[in-house]
Amino acid sequence: MGVDIVEVARIQQILSSPRASRFIRRVFTAEEIRACAGTAHPAQGYAARFAAKEAVAKALGTGFRKGVTPNSIMVKGGEFNQPAITLTGTALEAARALKAGRIHVSLTHSTSTACALVVVEKSD
Repeated sequence: MGVDIVEVARIQQILSSPRASRFIRRVFTAEEIRACAGTAHPAQGYAARFAAKEAVAKALGTGFRKGVTPNSIMVKGGEFNQPAITLTGTALEAARALKAGRIHVSLTHSTSTACALVVVEKSD
């Protein structure tokens, strides 16, 4: 299990900075960028997804170490769709090493904070 909380203002500050595009490309997939950029409050979407990535990394027991990067964890859906996690690269390898099955994720956000809870089921 993993949980994480992100301050939306922190993400908004990054999005308003000269390093915004570098941060976005390093942390988020193209699909995540399209999903967040098309909303009225992109910082909230990015914050919720970042919290989910952190929560997944915690649930895998790696954090963002051992080659697991934010970009290897993709958060699909959200806003009005049930969110789902897709893993690639070293995050997928870490999940396989744990014999991970389904990954459940719940996202929530307000104007000030975003939170994610992730539960990784073991496969048989």
